[in-house]
Amino acid sequence: MKQTKLDAEFNSTDLLTEVAVAYYQDGATQEEISKKFSLSRAKVGRLLRQARDEGIVEITVKYHPVFSAKIEQRLIERFGVKRALVALDQADEELQRQQVAGLVSHYLASTLKNGMVVTVGQGRNVSAVAHHVGVITPRDCKFVCGIGGIHPRGGKFNADHICRQLAKKYGGSSETLYAPAYAENREQKLAFMQNSTIKQTLDLARKADVALVGIGDMSENSYMVDLGWFTTDEVVQSRLTQGVVGDFAGYDFFNIHGGVADTVMNDRVIGLGIEEFRPIAEVIAIAAENSKPLALLGALRTGAIDVVATSVSNALTVLNLDEQMLALASPHA
Repeated sequence: MKQTKLDAEFNSTDLLTEVAVAYYQDGATQEEISKKFSLSRAKVGRLLRQARDEGIVEITVKYHPVFSAKIEQRLIERFGVKRALVALDQADEELQRQQVAGLVSHYLASTLKNGMVVTVGQGRNVSAVAHHVGVITPRDCKFVCGIGGIHPRGGKFNADHICRQLAKKYGGSSETLYAPAYAENREQKLAFMQNSTIKQTLDLARKADVALVGIGDMSENSYMVDLGWFTTDEVVQSRLTQGVVGDFAGYDFFNIHGGVADTVMNDRVIGLGIEEFRPIAEVIAIAAENSKPLALLGALRTGAIDVVATSVSNALTVLNLDEQMLALASPHA
């Protein structure tokens, strides 16, 4: 069926904006909007949902600003980060990821400038930022892969796909790292790292102005186990014998104290390690899932993170864990 003129008007950006402004800014009820625009209540509800879906309305603050400011300040003081982006807790993991992604997307939109280079990691959280819908001012930035990719199951979680999506979102460009994220053994990794094309891309990634990475946890259900990069046994053994609690950008694996652990796993990664991220002016690390407080605490203790993005419960758990560990370590405890 062809779209009628009236339906076309209902779907127009102008009408969506007017309805959204009336509801979110002017405080009008849906009943009042229904009468004002001669629409049914159901149609008003659909238009408000559509306004959110299309980014005309972007809700990023979900809790009292004083509360969020206090959590942010505690994280800044304790771990020396520049900013903390803390999202309201959500019962659903995907909704949680989207909430955190919205804060990161908004932060990027306000800080990126023309000519900047952004090193991009892999995974669900970084991908969620790239796919977040919102009103974006174009930026002529270059998004470059900080780690290789995997085919075919990696899909939209690959650094390359994320770079392309960010470039499309901001109107910039992207650069692919033409290598797998994980080689079969150390010898294969070293061979890839000697390739001039790969070296050129990684050199650009090292010199970036901003980095956007995820923090992984060492669970049997982790993203890397799910994709078959590492076996469940490798993950369990690294956790039990070396105290590994997480990974930084899919490369370096660290313990609860922020120390990098030398595992069989990082002998196979083709990408940037923690030490290569340190010179980058602003490293933004994301950990949205409620399974990640230990990983997040270890990551913050590496000192390589400038901006952390997570949930309220994760932030509070990290702060409490840190205080407990410091108390236990104190000679007067």
